[in-house]
Amino acid sequence: MSRFAPLSRAIFVGGTALTVALFAIGGWQRRWIADDGLIVLRTVRNLMAGNGPVFNAGERVETNTSTAWTYIVWFFSWLTELRLEYVVLAVAMVLSLAAMVFAMLGASRLWGGPRSALLLPAGALVYIAVPPARDYVTSGLESGLVICWLGLLWWQLMRWARAERVGVAGLFGLVFLAGLAPLIRPEMTLVGALALLMIFLAPMPRFRFGPSALRLLIVAVAGLLPMGYQIWRMGYYGLPYPNTAVAKDAGGAKWGQGLTYLWDLVGPYYLVVPLLVLLLAGVTAGRAGGAFTRSAPGESEPGVRARLDRWRVRLRTPAAVVALVLVSGAVLTVYAVRVGGDFMHGRMLLPQLFLFLLPVAVLPVRLPERGTRGIDPAFAIVVAAWAATAGWALFAANTTAITTGTKISASGIVDERIYYVLNTGHDHPIRAEDYLDYPRIRAMVNDITATPDGGVLLNSPSYMFWYVAPPPAPIPADGVGHTVYFLNLGMTSMNVPLEVRVIDQMGLAYPLAAHTERLTDGRIGHDKSLYPDWVIVESGMVDRKPWMPWYLDEDWVAQARVALTCPDTQALMVSYREPLTFERWRHNLRNALHFAEYRIDRVPKYELQRCGLVDPIPQPPR
Repeated sequence: MSRFAPLSRAIFVGGTALTVALFAIGGWQRRWIADDGLIVLRTVRNLMAGNGPVFNAGERVETNTSTAWTYIVWFFSWLTELRLEYVVLAVAMVLSLAAMVFAMLGASRLWGGPRSALLLPAGALVYIAVPPARDYVTSGLESGLVICWLGLLWWQLMRWARAERVGVAGLFGLVFLAGLAPLIRPEMTLVGALALLMIFLAPMPRFRFGPSALRLLIVAVAGLLPMGYQIWRMGYYGLPYPNTAVAKDAGGAKWGQGLTYLWDLVGPYYLVVPLLVLLLAGVTAGRAGGAFTRSAPGESEPGVRARLDRWRVRLRTPAAVVALVLVSGAVLTVYAVRVGGDFMHGRMLLPQLFLFLLPVAVLPVRLPERGTRGIDPAFAIVVAAWAATAGWALFAANTTAITTGTKISASGIVDERIYYVLNTGHDHPIRAEDYLDYPRIRAMVNDITATPDGGVLLNSPSYMFWYVAPPPAPIPADGVGHTVYFLNLGMTSMNVPLEVRVIDQMGLAYPLAAHTERLTDGRIGHDKSLYPDWVIVESGMVDRKPWMPWYLDEDWVAQARVALTCPDTQALMVSYREPLTFERWRHNLRNALHFAEYRIDRVPKYELQRCGLVDPIPQPPR
């Protein structure tokens, strides 16, 4: 044991506490809940009201990308009975801070623990210095859950790789954690799958029924919950993945926009600098301390079987775990670039940045022992790298990347927190009513109150009123209910009762819009837009002037009415609207992949042609 061991432990604990404290302060200073975060809370409200995991009662639509996040928020809301916004704020904060602890614990294991060197926070400082990382400490989105799961998996994998003897119970816990990947967020499946593959191929611990039986149990433990949910999802929602993936065409390609999004994060903060500096420091420290190796028992033997055995042993080493997180980060970055990134500055690249920084979350500074002469080059490189990283962190933490405020630039990317701070007039928009000061939202609430007969609310150019398409006569005594058709689902849905149906032209909560084709030049994350003519027909409102809003076309509405009779479109709508019976569930399960791929044309006339239906509007002779 090094004579510096007590000091090393104190520095590691103090460095971890300081990093977490700085992250907590930064996150609290930027506390808020995004409009997309409020979308999650609408589903939680429906869960608590007994309507199921849906956005609108009576319509089985999965509007939240992270299944685990939805149910975590629901559980703590049920447990505490506190206001939903405060629950999600607290849970997101705790998970974000825990992520930093797990990241640093895992890196400590990689470098041999505090007994072997002074462990100084490095990569952890880089992450918390990036402003978007602090923006999404709260936000109501699953960002904190994602990095917490990544940090916990990293720590547990490093414990597994460093252990002299692996226990079966601990192994089951590790594979169960890795198996949660698709429930954390669909793209995290890559990380979980690679981790499970590495564990499956590595040597198994002793088990009374043999290694083959243990591997089968590993598959069962890892797959039980995600596969069970997947089967249930396909029957319940009629889709193999969340409806958000359909709305945003997660399999589409927008490479140019994706590169713009990548540079929007990397460029302003000069992120390449700390990444390269820490890469050099990590390689230097690894070679000097032998952190990436773990000796395998036995002599080298010739033959394919012996080489295969040695390769399998190497899978349970720190070097293999480091390779896992770095490869995962690289592949997920390529995927994010391919789909075009996102409209929120930095958000969709934060998990990738976190993965790249995990091995160097702390850096080992190995102090010279007594009698050592001269300066160790490795010591000098690591110390210089740590000082450069700390200096960069001070610069980045005080950098503002996007200065457009409420104006969305041509790239479509915006500093989401600042955008809503300025548009609501609240420094910390957290409660649903804080968003009443967002343009049109207070007017929406007033117009719903002023129209007891119900109708469809369509936003107008004015912030002071909405167009209301009324229901046809005879109108029931208690009205027919309201439907709000607006892009900002969170703030609208959380400021109205659950009885008010809230849908959007992009399709996050409205499958009819989600199943339109992606607009080539649309704003990233908002590149679907269904014309409101469809909503007039689908909701059963009056489709004639002067009752119908002036800017809608009666011919388009008539064409949309016929287009909705397309058999495949009807089958899609029935899949999420018809009462859930076993036969409906089984039919959805069988046809989930077909429903996911199905697309309609948002122009009613062209949709009639696509489906082979007769146009109700006579065409002039050519």
